[in-house]
Amino acid sequence: MLFGSSAAICGALVALAMSGTAARSEIAAVHSSAVVNAACGDAIVGAASMYNPFKPGKEEGGPSTASGERYDHSVWAAAIKTSLRRKFGGVQFGARPKYALVEAVGKKVIVKINDVGPLRPGRIIDLNERTMRYFDPSLELGVISGVKVSPLAGDYWIPGPVG
Repeated sequence: MLFGSSAAICGALVALAMSGTAARSEIAAVHSSAVVNAACGDAIVGAASMYNPFKPGKEEGGPSTASGERYDHSVWAAAIKTSLRRKFGGVQFGARPKYALVEAVGKKVIVKINDVGPLRPGRIIDLNERTMRYFDPSLELGVISGVKVSPLAGDYWIPGPVG
């Protein structure tokens, strides 16, 4: 009896997991086409680098970004070049973060633009650690050239890989 109950529970969990996988696949396909349709304005092409302003012990949870959020290396986020702030909807303290589609090395990802910075010449965007690892898993490149960044219309995107 106990074995039969365990098998039934296990079967239910497997069915639930498989239905979740199928649902995620459908969502990703819809998400991909929605992103293409929502890309607004001219794309900017340049180099991307990685940033991590957090210094252990300096501030618990990392320093605040331009939007007022704490820096978090584990989310899909980036800082845009200060001179591009207006193109990406302002990125202001207390305002909802803006979103962008970042394309490089044959991959696409939606990032939350929640910070700005005076980046080095030729660089248009600083990716946080998670986002940079998506494009450069070993973090050996340091800088990725030929990155295309397109602002996304609307404020309610789910950051992460596309397609």
